[in-house]
Amino acid sequence: MMRAAGMAQNLLHEAADRVADFLQSQFREDGGACNRSGDSDLYYTVFALDGLLALNAEPPVEAIQRYLHSFEDGKRLDFVHVACLARCWAGMPEGALDIETADRMLQRVESHRSADGGYHAKPGSETGTVYHAFLALGAYQDLNAVLPNPEELGCSLAALQTPDGGYANEHNLKLGTTPATAAAATLMRQLDLPVPAGLADWLVARCHELGGFLAMPQAPFPDLLSTATAIHALAGLNAPLDGIRDRCLDFLDALWTGRAFHGHLADDVEDCEYTYYALLALGHLSS
Repeated sequence: MMRAAGMAQNLLHEAADRVADFLQSQFREDGGACNRSGDSDLYYTVFALDGLLALNAEPPVEAIQRYLHSFEDGKRLDFVHVACLARCWAGMPEGALDIETADRMLQRVESHRSADGGYHAKPGSETGTVYHAFLALGAYQDLNAVLPNPEELGCSLAALQTPDGGYANEHNLKLGTTPATAAAATLMRQLDLPVPAGLADWLVARCHELGGFLAMPQAPFPDLLSTATAIHALAGLNAPLDGIRDRCLDFLDALWTGRAFHGHLADDVEDCEYTYYALLALGHLSS
């Protein structure tokens, strides 16, 4: 994802510096990047940090490390934020995180393994979700470890496929969502699991005629999360993007503020999360 996001510079040209300046501006004095309320937030720090690294811009490394150290091994964090902590440490200089702390973080991740072999925000759950499986695999990769029993995770994912051919985060749903399906496709590719035939076509069908991807067919308008994750999954599946490139670029241009991006056409707040998703989409669309 980082490599793809970095390719956004091929389309942004001199505007890449303005995006980097925006991402730099999101960091607070404590070393965390701010959320939409202006408070330091570990989740948003992931996107600000990764965006700067993708653009080959220098993040405030020393301040970020102080911020990350304040969370220790994530013992007070929920599952999502432990994964965010791992992701942020992956962006720090090699050796910045000691092995013992990394091991304890992975133990926290593994404590969220569900009975069906997946991962869930609630420890001891019977079934996992696509989203938490995606975060778990990312945490293992970020901490330079191998995810145990990947075949069990594959079985958990298979049970989340919906009758329409997509994937949902919960069981017994009839319709898949674009982000969950994109995440499932990426997970299967990363784990060397077979991808169901027609999954790329399923994703392409969620592209709106005016550009961008819908989260689900009844969604009122496309959004940047669905668009970026779908394009990333399609690129990973080696699906051609020519048929959707121009309209998706038009969609992204409509979300551009001159220095950052917002999440959809009814949103007027720019933030580092959606700006990173825009970099990811632009990077794939530039090739």
